Amino acid sequence: MSFIEVLYEQHVLKIQLNRADKKNALSTQMYGQLAQALEDVKENPAVRAVLLSAAGSDFTAGNDLADFADFSGRDMLKDTERFMHALLECPLPVVAQVQGMAVGIGTTLLLHCDLVYCSPDSRFALPFINLGLVPEYASSYLLPKRVGYAKAAEWLMLGDAFGAEDAKRHGLVNQIVDTPLLAEEVNKVLAKLVAKPRQALALTKQLMRGDIDETRRQMGKELACFIQQLDSPAAKEAFAAFLEKRKPDPAIFN
Repeated sequence: MSFIEVLYEQHVLKIQLNRADKKNALSTQMYGQLAQALEDVKENPAVRAVLLSAAGSDFTAGNDLADFADFSGRDMLKDTERFMHALLECPLPVVAQVQGMAVGIGTTLLLHCDLVYCSPDSRFALPFINLGLVPEYASSYLLPKRVGYAKAAEWLMLGDAFGAEDAKRHGLVNQIVDTPLLAEEVNKVLAKLVAKPRQALALTKQLMRGDIDETRRQMGKELACFIQQLDSPAAKEAFAAFLEKRKPDPAIFN
């Protein structure tokens, strides 16, 4: 069964996470499907915008920790890395529609979207530190640029969740829309985008982002640290505690 639904409609490639019973937690297989859908954008001249959304009450609870608890080396992350690069390099506007939880990758991927709309109940979190891990997806580079060092340090070093108002205040999302109207508002935005000249849209995005080589380099640095930390006693204890539904042993975090 595929937990990613891909639909082409009115010049929009709509990609939806469809694993609502697991709060849309992302498995390695799902990352591969997401990457393929985004890579196909370059080959389809009819597409003018991309929508990332999720079924159910949550955007995503982040990575499926059961996968990472059995981590067996970098090859296991190849589809995750492939997805990250596919979104980074997507030439057309990417719009994200967020509701409920947006944990880990659910928040970091928003740094690579062009327009983000969320419901008032949205909760964002970058809890890598709580799992003995480090930031991912160039968030240690992009987040301080977006929100300032102090706020980035708060979100990345404390790992606490924050709400929609905080996300909007610091530029992580464009607009908060009442839940019943969220999809309608996002569709209005998409209709405006697809009415624009495709090449001008692509060039505008390219010019605004500038040289993305530094982002790629930071992704590589983070990934190396991330893999190193996955094998650390702190991460192993944090993952075990999560799966066993208990508090981690603080002595192992030293």
